[in-house]
Amino acid sequence: MKRITILDIAKELNITFSTVARALNDHPAISAATKQAVRETADRLGYRPNRVASSLRSGKTKIIGVLVPRLDVSFFSSVLHGIEGVMNENGYTILLFQSQESIKQEARGIETFLRSRVDGIIASISLETEGNGSYSEVRDRNIPLAFFDRVPQGLDVPSVTIDDYQGGFMATEHLIKAGYRRIVHINQYRDINIFNERLRGYLDALKQYGLPIDENLIIKGDFSLEFGRQCVRELMAAHIDFDAIFTLEDFTAMGVVQELKAAGKRIPTDVGVVGFANEAFTNLVSPTISTVDQCTVEMGEEVARLFLKLLKKGDYYKHKPEKIVLKPHLLVRESSSR
Repeated sequence: MKRITILDIAKELNITFSTVARALNDHPAISAATKQAVRETADRLGYRPNRVASSLRSGKTKIIGVLVPRLDVSFFSSVLHGIEGVMNENGYTILLFQSQESIKQEARGIETFLRSRVDGIIASISLETEGNGSYSEVRDRNIPLAFFDRVPQGLDVPSVTIDDYQGGFMATEHLIKAGYRRIVHINQYRDINIFNERLRGYLDALKQYGLPIDENLIIKGDFSLEFGRQCVRELMAAHIDFDAIFTLEDFTAMGVVQELKAAGKRIPTDVGVVGFANEAFTNLVSPTISTVDQCTVEMGEEVARLFLKLLKKGDYYKHKPEKIVLKPHLLVRESSSR
């Protein structure tokens, strides 16, 4: 089947090749009537733009690389949904890569993006990333870069996050106001800013309400459903007194709920539980799990809009990087409603 070109559209309408090209690119010198005629003819003939040729002429591919830690977590899938919606509306295509929480995979993803000559990269760092990882090279090459959720420390680039400190404070304060006093916090052992901020919020809430800080109630490890179960088993085996658990994310909270139920504990009467992220399953299990909503789709849309705004300004790194911080929302459900 013959590939339809701009020349075919020009012959059909009896106008010049350059007029068709300008009309398809929405050039202001071309009348609205001509643009409409060109677009209707292009649709009727089945014209598809040659993106390779176009990128060679303009130096732009209209492709944005998006690097996420993993897609089996609905948080990142939802953020991606927000990014993709805004990018597609503005004529960009997404090239997606998962780091699988590995710094080596993350470096491979960045290398793939650079080879593909993407117009820029939007990313959330892996759990293994230390310092700036491979992202310094992206900045050194003057390739636009923006982060969401997890942001490397020391690399001054645009980002969109939520107020993780406020989220940690709100979750802990809610448990205190519900009457819980021995509140466990399960966190990450790696030095990642968002998790550090959730811990800081937890500690400040305890201080504000005059509750002692007990190091036995702060547990650090790798978050997962199984780690949540393990934490409950270890607390009970050590005969540590606790009446609530606030976890850094929802899969760990789910593991906590499962193990508490297996041990015959009543939720929330004996133990209250709050997670973080508002994963889809938290409102489907029994009991439903209280959590902190991270505004995922909004986060994706905001980082995409911020990215496009800076692309249009040109000289991406000349401007002071904008850092947007969204407000978290506490969703109180059965697991902490005494």
